Amino acid sequence: MTAIFYILGGIILLLVVLGLIAPKNYNVFRAIEINKSKTKVFEHLKYLKKQQEWSPWAKKDPNMEKKITGTDGEVGAVSYWNGNKEVGEGEQEITKIIDGERIEGELRFYKPWKSTSNCYFVVTEAGEENTKVTWGFSGKNKFPVSIMMLFMNMDKAVGKDFEEGLAALKEQLEA
Repeated sequence: MTAIFYILGGIILLLVVLGLIAPKNYNVFRAIEINKSKTKVFEHLKYLKKQQEWSPWAKKDPNMEKKITGTDGEVGAVSYWNGNKEVGEGEQEITKIIDGERIEGELRFYKPWKSTSNCYFVVTEAGEENTKVTWGFSGKNKFPVSIMMLFMNMDKAVGKDFEEGLAALKEQLEA
């Protein structure tokens, strides 16, 4: 009986230590330069419907259910999706627009697991008729999910999708 208490105590202690050293936050982003004016790039990015045209996740499930509510391109607009196991179910809401510079949103995932993250686009001039687009998302790792992040690299898990999406955006805008 005493051995069981030592084992349980050891497991609890291990979880506490792992919880203390686990990453508490994440911020994944990628950037690309697009040969278009900052104004044209920004105007394209702020519309949720247009984001679906180059989204890497839309390619993973072309048959996913999609719905946009509110006024697209304005604060409060929401893009809802429900797709296969690769894309899950969730929604993205535009929460802030700094005209010509930054678009912020909240990502709410419902499946395969519930989580909330912040997402953003930042556009900056990168020379005449060249625009740098930075796309990212950030959030907090809550316990016990934070322990899983010791064994999973969020940057590697999502970064490739961001690169693919930005390349498709560049191709679309430069065509």
